[in-house]
Amino acid sequence: MSKLSKLQTSVRLSIVNPKSESSSVFGRGIANLCEGVREKGSLNAAAKSMGMAYSKAWRIIKDTEDSLGVQLLIRDGAHGSVLTKEGSELLDVYLSVNDKLSQEALKLYEKLAK
Repeated sequence: MSKLSKLQTSVRLSIVNPKSESSSVFGRGIANLCEGVREKGSLNAAAKSMGMAYSKAWRIIKDTEDSLGVQLLIRDGAHGSVLTKEGSELLDVYLSVNDKLSQEALKLYEKLAK
């Protein structure tokens, strides 16, 4: 058995706005924040669960929204946050594509790293 067969693949998917001059992308980190908002109903709670300051999470969300031209969250102050329809759709698409790419990458790796 090759030492390579004990390793695994890791896919890093990013969704970008090709017309944006910003370097902000929708990737794993922002997806984790959005999943946290979906589960916990709050950006603050999502940020805390990731060990991140709320101010940093807010800045990441805002920068990504500006870059993509898509509002991801509806913020309601003390009442928490929810994903917008577009934010929820983008998260679902990201998770689905990422899962499929990860599965295919693993199959390809196992085939080539015998």
